[in-house]
Amino acid sequence: MTSVLPTALPHWEQTPDDLPGAIREVKAALRARIAASGRSVEEVFAVVERGIQAEVDEIVAARSRGEAIWPVLEYADLEAGTVPASTLALLRRRGCLVVRGHFESSQALRWDQDIVEYVESNQFFENYRGPGDDFFGSVGSKPEIYPLYWSSAQMEARQSDRMARVQSFLNGLWKSSSSDGQRWFDPDRDSLYPDRIRRRPPGTNSQGLGTHLDPGTLDLWMTSAYQQAFRHLFDGTVEEYDPWDAAHRTSGPQYPGSTMCSVFRTFQGWTALSDMDHDQGVLHTVPIAGAMAYLLLRPLLPDVPDDDMCGVTVNQVFPASSRWHGPLLEALSGIPSVRAGDSVWWHCDMIHSVAPVTDQQGWGNVMYIPAAPWCPRNERYAPLVRSAFESGSSPSDFPAEHYERSWANRFQPARLNSTGRRGLGLD
Repeated sequence: MTSVLPTALPHWEQTPDDLPGAIREVKAALRARIAASGRSVEEVFAVVERGIQAEVDEIVAARSRGEAIWPVLEYADLEAGTVPASTLALLRRRGCLVVRGHFESSQALRWDQDIVEYVESNQFFENYRGPGDDFFGSVGSKPEIYPLYWSSAQMEARQSDRMARVQSFLNGLWKSSSSDGQRWFDPDRDSLYPDRIRRRPPGTNSQGLGTHLDPGTLDLWMTSAYQQAFRHLFDGTVEEYDPWDAAHRTSGPQYPGSTMCSVFRTFQGWTALSDMDHDQGVLHTVPIAGAMAYLLLRPLLPDVPDDDMCGVTVNQVFPASSRWHGPLLEALSGIPSVRAGDSVWWHCDMIHSVAPVTDQQGWGNVMYIPAAPWCPRNERYAPLVRSAFESGSSPSDFPAEHYERSWANRFQPARLNSTGRRGLGLD
C-alpha cells in the first residue's frame, strides 16, 4: 500500500482549553481517517495485535528457556565494525542493547569517585533541599537521583570519542533521511543532552519506577508533526509502519504540559559507574521496537471512553498499564548483570520500568546519557543548554534547582573538545 493523506486531522500545538473535548474530536477524526482507507479500526488493530503477540510469545518462551532477551555486543566489535549480523537483526527487533566494555571499568570507577568528591567538596548533601520533582524519590535523607549536570565525569563521558562512536552506531539503525535526500538528522553529531546522575547505595529499599514511556504524551496523537510521523498507523497502511523512521519526528514543537524531553532521542541510555546484578532493582523494558503501534491505536477501540487515551494526559508520563496494555507487559524483561563501564540503551518509544529492590546488594550508579542526534528540534534546545552550561544552572527540561552555579570545580568551557563544542552548537 501507499500512504495517502486524506483530509487534514485536527491538531493542537498548544494544550487546548477543553482537553476532554479535544480528545473526543481527534479520536473521531482518527477513526474516520482509518475508515476512509476501507478498513476499520478493529481490523487495523488486529493486524498490529497479531504481530505484537507473536513477538511477546517469542520473548516469553525464550525467557522460560533461560535465554538472554537483551542483545549484548562488545564495544571492540562495534569499534571494528564486526558486530555479527545476527546481533544486528536481533537489535532491530528488540530495540535495546547492552554495550560491554563501552568504557574501561577503571575509567568508570574513577568517574564514580570523582562524582563523590565533586558533591562532597561542595557540601551538596548539607544543602540538598529534597527532590525537585516527584518522578524520582530519595533514599533516607540523601537523594538517589542527583540533580547535577556539569561535573567533569559527566562532561568527559558526553564528549568522549567512545561515546560518540556508540551514539553514531545507534543513530545509524534509524532512517535519518528520505529517498529524495531530505535529511532528518545528522547521525554522526550528538547534541550532548544533559541529564542527571543516579547513585543508589547498598542496603537501599526502593519502590522503583512503574511501566511508562517518554517520547511524549497527548502530542503523539494531537500535533501535526506526530500525526505525520505515525501516519501509517492512522491511514490504514499499518503494514508500512517503521519504528526506525525518523521522518517528521525531528522538527515538531514541544507540546506544553508534556513530560517528554525537549529533544529528539533515538535511544535513551545510561552508562554504569558500578557493577550491578540483574536482580538488584534494574531497568526493564518491553523489548519490542514496534510496540508504539499498539499503544497509539489502542485508545481508538470502542471499549475505551471517548475522552480517554488509555490514561495518557498532560503533566504526567505516558503510563503503560495492565488494564489497557496487558499483552505487552507480559514481555517486560530486565537487563543482564552489568559491570562498571558497560552502557545500556533502549529505543526512545520503548516501555520501560525500574524494578523495586529490598536491601540492595552493591551500588547502583549510572550517568544518564542518551543518543540525541543533531536535528532542527535539538538545535533549538541547544542555546538553552549552552546557557545552563555556562552558568552552572539546571537545564530547562529539569527542575530549577541550580546547585552547581557557585561550584568552582564544575566542568569549564575551556575544557570542551571539538565533539563537545559541536554538541553545544558552538562550532
